Amino acid sequence: MRADQWQAGFDASAAALDFQSPWWLGNRHVQTLFRRFAPQQAAPTRRQRIELQDGDFIDLDWCDRPTDAGVALPIVVLLHGLCGSSASPYIQSLQLHLQGLGYDSVAMNFRGCSGEVNRLARAYHSGCSEDLEEVSAALRSFHPERRFLYTGYSLGANVLLKWLAESPPRQEVAGAVAVSTPFALDLCSHALHHGLSQAYGQYFRNRLVRDMEVKRAVFRQTGNSAALARLEALGDLARLRTLWDFDDQVTAPLHGFASAQDYYDRCSSGPRLKDIRVPVQVIQSVNDPFIPEDALPRQEELSASISLMLTATGGHVGFTGAGNRGWLEQRIAESLGRMVAGSQQPD
Repeated sequence: MRADQWQAGFDASAAALDFQSPWWLGNRHVQTLFRRFAPQQAAPTRRQRIELQDGDFIDLDWCDRPTDAGVALPIVVLLHGLCGSSASPYIQSLQLHLQGLGYDSVAMNFRGCSGEVNRLARAYHSGCSEDLEEVSAALRSFHPERRFLYTGYSLGANVLLKWLAESPPRQEVAGAVAVSTPFALDLCSHALHHGLSQAYGQYFRNRLVRDMEVKRAVFRQTGNSAALARLEALGDLARLRTLWDFDDQVTAPLHGFASAQDYYDRCSSGPRLKDIRVPVQVIQSVNDPFIPEDALPRQEELSASISLMLTATGGHVGFTGAGNRGWLEQRIAESLGRMVAGSQQPD
């Protein structure tokens, strides 16, 4: 289906209608992979550790605004995707862009994603909104005078939208942007089992299995017997052939779900979009190789506070524009800026 057919049901923005991928990024796969492998300047960051109530930790990486930036804007909280981290190119590029605009930003590394194995058997998943809630509460306590904006990518976007749907509107949350959201986790998992998209599914499966094996080895060395016992009970991970298998045999039992389908059903953000009451900009591509068209939400499934920017091309967290590599960062910053301006208007 063409993007204009989808956009007919939406209040399509000029930015979405005008977006074009460069000719040399000829299909959705190279549009996706270019951002992953293109050179990216590193953002200057400092690390802060949040101790969680269950004894685990989450590391945050701050990119501070210039000291002469003037009046403090809301702090932007960034959430990465599956097998990503604060070092992911899309996080780094947005932090640099926001710094140039005078924002403080902080990238949340999900459990075990900051370069150090986390302390518990559990890890992170597409619905771990309780971790975002705990981190957000800590940030509010550190900066009670500031407001916050949020940007999530892929898995992080799903976590973000789920959290916003579960949370009552809060004065300190000015708005959010969600990029390449897997609204229906089961459909997206199935998509990674077919065609060329199988390569992504195998990559994620291999990375997740490797990370779990590293965690087992670390727990054996450190004598973390209780957590090790839970991991050993998962059996030989080499038997797992697909991402669905991993979610069914590892993600689900470690995080309190009955099966992969139960996990997907309970954590997909799509059915919760009607419950979101804060301003949200969703940026999505029709040709995303991770997210099939039938996973995209319809207009009637969105709350009045959600705006969907749907492009014809761009891939998954790609969106490199013809003649404008920073198109995605510019659209995110523009959306956040509108939210800041709107939140400052008198009631």
